[in-house]
Amino acid sequence: MLERRLSPVDRVLIEIERALLAAGGTPAAQRPSPAAGLAEGELSDAERRHAAGLMRVNHTGEVCAQALYSGQAAVARDAATRARLRRAAAEETDHLAWCAERLAALHSRPSLLNPLWYCGSFAIGAAAALAGDPVSLGFVVETERQVEAHLGEHLERLPVADAPSRAVVVQMQADEARHGRMAREAGGIDLPPPVPTLMRLASAVMKAVAYRV
Repeated sequence: MLERRLSPVDRVLIEIERALLAAGGTPAAQRPSPAAGLAEGELSDAERRHAAGLMRVNHTGEVCAQALYSGQAAVARDAATRARLRRAAAEETDHLAWCAERLAALHSRPSLLNPLWYCGSFAIGAAAALAGDPVSLGFVVETERQVEAHLGEHLERLPVADAPSRAVVVQMQADEARHGRMAREAGGIDLPPPVPTLMRLASAVMKAVAYRV
């Protein structure tokens, strides 16, 4: 009921607040971090920088996820679809907070380009939603499929001694797989070529840049 009373200006202000928090703030996690209670391993300087680069990529990916879900929810036609997107976004906020914690523990920082990643991802999410809920949910399915694979690659590349980061990535991977299944069950369709390929290319650019900047 409260959402129906919001004016267009209210909605814009809420989205701006979400963007500022995701791209430059410190969101609070609703669930404890999987890294809680795990001892920091002995890492060389090179291993620490590498782990930080990977976790910075993951943090940026969660910034993009927040933006995608917000863009999709902003123009979703169906209230149930909008609610699913908001629930998934809440869990992605946990991921964002956990990655930020790991970056701090590794004496590093998030990507300086997060505001840019957020704006671009929000526009993509809104465009997907304008194509209809089945396409929008299909976009979630494909996104989560690619993210799940990407996190699997990071588990292979993270230093073995960095148990806290590995624990975070394992839980993130499980959550992403579940979000993809939920979107499929809610009516998400397979995206036509060349959309999945273009998504992979865009993701590759983001990962290459966020690892360093």
